[in-house]
Amino acid sequence: MALREILHHPDERLRVKCKRVGSRDIGLHRLIDDLFETMEHARGVGLAAPQVGVPLRVTVVRIPEDYDDPAAGQDIALINPEIVKSTGEWEPDEGCLSIPGYVANVRRNWAVTVNARDRRWREFRIRGDGLLGQALQHEIDHLDGVLFVDRLESPDQLRPLERTRDDPAGAA
Repeated sequence: MALREILHHPDERLRVKCKRVGSRDIGLHRLIDDLFETMEHARGVGLAAPQVGVPLRVTVVRIPEDYDDPAAGQDIALINPEIVKSTGEWEPDEGCLSIPGYVANVRRNWAVTVNARDRRWREFRIRGDGLLGQALQHEIDHLDGVLFVDRLESPDQLRPLERTRDDPAGAA
């Protein structure tokens, strides 16, 4: 496993619509492992392949263990994810490792159902609501070249993230 550099907005590689993964390949396991390691190091909840310069439809999510969610603490790798159902609406705070130091309230569906393949190339379906649903939507947006700031009505909605002793960089 290796830490990879996270691209920051306005890097144009973040705007690429990613290619579907056509078959499993040994490089895919390394990419997924690197995404998890990089995400953990950056204290993120999710990370998509284009955020590290790889234009493939691959993303990872891990809800913090102390969060009240059945998926909390689980490593979720998604290959070729596709949202097949969405319900409800909310506007939670949202940040992005590619736009560090800023958050905004972003309109999202409360719950989504996603079809994908796992790292063993098995098809699976995951339903996420709240933070998990938000993370799935956010990461799948990355695979389509969409950033959370694109979902804002105005750039004025961005707020600086308050820095804490535990997170001196204030990265989201």
